[in-house]
Amino acid sequence: MAEPRKRKRAVDRRAEIVETALRLAAEVGPDRVTTQRLADAIGITQPAIFRHFPSKAAIWEAVAERIVADLAHAHRHGQESVAGKDPLDRLRHLVTHHFHHISKNPAVPAILFSSELHAAHPELREKFAALLAERRAGFAAMLREAEAAGLHRAGLVVEDAAHLVMATIHGLSARWILEGRGFDLVEEGGRIVSALVESFRP
Repeated sequence: MAEPRKRKRAVDRRAEIVETALRLAAEVGPDRVTTQRLADAIGITQPAIFRHFPSKAAIWEAVAERIVADLAHAHRHGQESVAGKDPLDRLRHLVTHHFHHISKNPAVPAILFSSELHAAHPELREKFAALLAERRAGFAAMLREAEAAGLHRAGLVVEDAAHLVMATIHGLSARWILEGRGFDLVEEGGRIVSALVESFRP
């Protein structure tokens, strides 16, 4: 006789629901992730989902918190890996590191750029907008450091350059998703951001 399946701790089940939501968002798109689909993928009932999260919005809020935490960790790790380089080289390597993270976590751009999801859950849009503004400010700080060291050309507007870097990440990530992840995001992203950063130099 088969042993009865052990019930997971609540914290482990919540983590599994979040992880499954991320996986399904990458596979079928965030707007098609339903609580029934989540339950089926995990092998539990739909009411069991709501024992751990009071609403679908609460699931997406937990997913957003996971994405923000993972991106912050990736950013810190990227910064540690480029310590000692000149500011523009640090910027180039850090952006390439972000492409590595996105390539391993395709749900990130799918969720960040989902207009349907953000329309239904405006709190997610605000959370992600704050995250991206923080990242853009960090890139601008590197560019100001490069400016002080005379490493980029005169007349370059730091804030505009930071926006260009962010637009490169967003645009290439969105294209990667739209094209069914049919190209090497890290290779192409690294090449494009290198050309962009080198164009900042004198």
